[in-house]
Amino acid sequence: MGIVPRLFAVTVDCPDPMGLARFYRSFLGGELHSTNDDFVVLVRDGEVRLDFQRVANPEAAPWPDPRAARRLHLDFAVDDLAEAEERLLGLGAALADVQPGGERFRVLLDPAGHPFCVVTASAASVG
Repeated sequence: MGIVPRLFAVTVDCPDPMGLARFYRSFLGGELHSTNDDFVVLVRDGEVRLDFQRVANPEAAPWPDPRAARRLHLDFAVDDLAEAEERLLGLGAALADVQPGGERFRVLLDPAGHPFCVVTASAASVG
């Protein structure tokens, strides 16, 4: 039958794994698991897990900056964009200066400076 790969986790590099994992748990729910200070896992049943690992470089690259290293970011679909934005700002996220999504999505920066998006259902659909 061959190899059938399955994405099971996305790992986020950061200077404070537990702090950043708690931020995302506050927004997404789920359970945190850790065996040491350098690696924390956020698990939600049936979903791709988020792993947070300590790295030595404490500063995130600015967004958007075409000279910055390539990166990936997380996107979260929400029912109410304004409500999600307000909640995330209250949890410690920052609104990015550049907002290319209009009313379809918001770009925020998590407490470690990683950009991520919250998007409407229509922006999240691929069809």
